[in-house]
Amino acid sequence: MRPGRFDRQIIVPLPEYEERLAILNVHSRDKRMSTEVDLETMARATPGMSGADLANLVNEAALFAVRRESLAIERIDFENARDRVVMGARRESLVLNPEEKRATAYHEGGHAVLATVLPHSDPLHKVTILPRGMALGVTWTLPEERHTYSREFFEDLICKAMGGRVAEKIIFGHLNSGAANDLEQATGIARRMVREWGMSDKIGPMAWSGQQQVFLGEDLMTSGREYSDSTAQLVDNEISRILLEQEARAHEVLSRHRRGLELVAEALLIEETIDGPTVGRLVQQGLDAPATSEVQA
Repeated sequence: MRPGRFDRQIIVPLPEYEERLAILNVHSRDKRMSTEVDLETMARATPGMSGADLANLVNEAALFAVRRESLAIERIDFENARDRVVMGARRESLVLNPEEKRATAYHEGGHAVLATVLPHSDPLHKVTILPRGMALGVTWTLPEERHTYSREFFEDLICKAMGGRVAEKIIFGHLNSGAANDLEQATGIARRMVREWGMSDKIGPMAWSGQQQVFLGEDLMTSGREYSDSTAQLVDNEISRILLEQEARAHEVLSRHRRGLELVAEALLIEETIDGPTVGRLVQQGLDAPATSEVQA
């Protein structure tokens, strides 16, 4: 488009917490709502959703209430609606065998325990072992509205991502492929800490955001990287160091809270979904009780 046609550009950002709450109130005002519905919690649980997403969320909640033959939309309907909008429909046709279900319970329990005890983690909302989308289980937190993040926050985020893998190793003594997405998330955060956010003491205050523009006549195989081979090795070493340190930290914390991990996993095997306060009580209960004998895989 030639300059002068559309000079004014209007950027509409995604709504923040107060705006999401107002949007949810608007779309809920003509719906019959149970008194237990907490739209403030739902607004906190929906970061990144647009106004259309939130309208769809309320409509999905109403549909869940109709399917239950309920006269009003209840909290569980909003929970199910959010899970469906974010993760996809529940995979009711997927039936895990007892070994897989137990492994999933400990995997998600590892995430949940770390989300509860790590000092810089967002508050835990709930954890479930009901398969949705491509996931066998999900651990949800309630992200706080913030615009800058500390190194400690990202370290806790990586540590929490390692929790599922580490919990399985502690309990069963071996690993499986269920942590692929966790490792991808953790590696991506560590990479950006080193390459973009200056959070590596060895690299220092330098940033490499990605591939440079290839100019006419340059070699496509060599022009894209912004640093030397020796620097690339240092970057890789720092990324690896961060990941290994947080994996070791997750192992230390979960070993200390092993009984709490066992209680959370046992509750998940019975209830399938438990909320953050329940996880907190189980973790605290575990601090006052000895760990059971080692579970055999």
